[in-house]
This record gives sequence, structure tokens and C-alpha cells, in this order.
Amino acid sequence: MITVNEGSVKIQVPDFSRVSSKAPVFYNPDMEFNRDVSVLALQVFQRMVDREIKVADTFAGSGIRAIRYLREVDGVAEAWANDINPLAVECIERNSRMNSVSPLVSREDAGVFLRSNQGVFDFIDVDPFGTPAPFMDSAAAAIRNRSMIGVTATDTSGLCGTYVKPCLRKYSSRPLKTEYCHEIGVRILAGFTAMNLARYRKGSEFLLSHSTRHYMRLYVMVRRGARRADESLKNIGFILHCFSCLFHGHVNGFAPINMKCPSCGRELDVAGPLWVGDIQDAGFIGSMIEEAENKKLNQKEKVLRLLQTCIREAGMPPGFYDVHELCSSMGVSAPPIDSVMDHLRGDGFRVSRTHFKPTGIKTDADLGAVKDAIKGSLI
Repeated sequence: MITVNEGSVKIQVPDFSRVSSKAPVFYNPDMEFNRDVSVLALQVFQRMVDREIKVADTFAGSGIRAIRYLREVDGVAEAWANDINPLAVECIERNSRMNSVSPLVSREDAGVFLRSNQGVFDFIDVDPFGTPAPFMDSAAAAIRNRSMIGVTATDTSGLCGTYVKPCLRKYSSRPLKTEYCHEIGVRILAGFTAMNLARYRKGSEFLLSHSTRHYMRLYVMVRRGARRADESLKNIGFILHCFSCLFHGHVNGFAPINMKCPSCGRELDVAGPLWVGDIQDAGFIGSMIEEAENKKLNQKEKVLRLLQTCIREAGMPPGFYDVHELCSSMGVSAPPIDSVMDHLRGDGFRVSRTHFKPTGIKTDADLGAVKDAIKGSLI
């Protein structure tokens, strides 16, 4: 066994040579950043709803998430730690004693666990090894009104379009391997989540979404009501992309019309259905940034860099332009990205960096205006 210090807790996990689903008890040290962000998101959510909350970790592994939630988040009345692995249950119980907390430990299939506790949880954490798709219907059915779900997907090769068929099978959505494929993947995951919630007459408001290393993560506020569900579905649509001139756009609705690229006339490729509405909430993320000062987080600086970029993405349209890719297509050297952004702002457009790619910019400017800004930055 090895001892791990994370946040305000200390746990013991089996010494395993590499992260694998075949480990006796699953623990991924690379996901500490994910858990740090989750602690902040859960605390801000708890203050927002202003009540004691009950949380569930459906794939608890070592128990680190549930233990951290109990130790580090004010207002957590109860935390469930569920894992079907009997060795994990033993590990959770041992680590709970080490940290003087008492999560409710269960050993069930994740879907059965959620279905057996409908209407109980204020926060459900769905963080499996691989795709969350098989468990989202159960999570959508179980979550109560004015609550939050955290969803992690590590099957990014499908969501990003490297392998199209697995994404179609799991998420009923077509990905595209573009320069902003990670954002498309996040939006496919968001759309899939929203459509599962809508089936149970529950609406979705996405508070924070990010793509980091090998996974995608989103936090969604859930409110009950057929009208709210219908309003959420208005944000389902398709992203349109031209592989010839790099134009991109989006349309709302479930039935895209065949369209030609307005820039070069080529037939557009389509990704979706997916979420084309906001995936960042500036108010929520701003509160997370403030809350970070009150928490012990080993990766606080890295967390703050992510949040400070995500907050600038709020309100921006889907997709982004990779300045280096555009310059390559134009046959020019890439100017400083800040200079391109200054030109766009000077022309009255909104523009921001994006956490999805260091050379990307999100803007409400069209392709022609972005190219003009690049040319202007070369003078």
C-alpha cells in the first residue's frame, strides 16, 4: 500500500505500476486536478442552493472523492461512496476511518445504485473508467430538482472524431476531427446529457465545461419541469464546418438542412446533434475563483488558470479559429495572437482565448473578419 496526500485528506491505495481498470482498487493520481475543480464547483453549488446537500460518488474506487467532499466542502450532510468492487469497499471503509468521516458505503452496479435512490441526491458524480453513456439515463432519473450532476468522459478518441462509429453508438452523435474537435466532444457530451435529462422533464444549465488531458468534464444544474426541458432542447443543434476554407458555424434544431459554405461554396460537414448553447457560466465560475482562496488545493494555480480562461469563454459562440491553422491556409506566417485579438476588438467584435487550444481564439467575428485581422497584424 502507498499513502497519498490530496487536498485535506490522506488515503492509502494499492501500489500498482500504472493506472488501469485492472488495478485491485482504482485510483488515478492524474485526476487530482479534476477532483480539485470538483471541490470548488460543489462548494459554490452548495452556497447557491443554500441548503445541506447529499452527494453521491457512483464509481468511488478508493473513496477519495466522497472523503474529500465530506472533509472539504461545507454543507455536505451525507456522502455516498458506491463501487461494485468488494476490494474497493474495503479500501473506502479503511480510508474513511483514516480521515474520521463516515460516508454511506454501498456495493452495487452504478445504474442499480442510482435507480434505487431516486430523488435523494443533490449532486451525482458520474466519473467512470471510459464512457459515462450507459449510466446517464439512471443519473437523469435519480437526480432531484435544483441539483447538479458532474460528468466525466475519458473516451475522447470517439468524442473528438478519431473513431466516428463508437461515438455514434454511444452518444447518437457524429463527431468531426477539426482543429476544435475537443470542444465538439464536450458539446456532444453536453447534448447527450441534456437529452437524457429532458426525457425525465428536467432542464439543463451548464455551469462549467472543460477538456483537460485525457478527459472531458462538465457540471450541469438540473431543474425540473417540462417547460424547462423544452427550453433546454432549443439548444440542441449542429456545428457546420468547411474543411476547405476552415469556415465554421452552427444551426439550432434536430434536422440540419444541407448547406453550402458561405465562404467558398463547398458542401459543409456536420457534427451533431450536440449542445450549441452556453457551456460556461461566468457567475458560477467567478464564484469558484473566489472560493479557491478558502480551499487547500495542491494544484490551485493550475485550477485558477483553467477557470480564468473558461470565464472568458462564457457567452461566446460554439467553435473557435486556430490562428496558426488559418495562417497556414492563407500562406502567411502567424502573427502574435494578441495582435489579432486587438484588431478584432478594434473592429467591434468580441474575442477571447480558449482553454481548448493555446493557438485558438473564440469570437463572434466571421471568417473574413478574422482573416482581415490576421492580415492587419502582419503590417
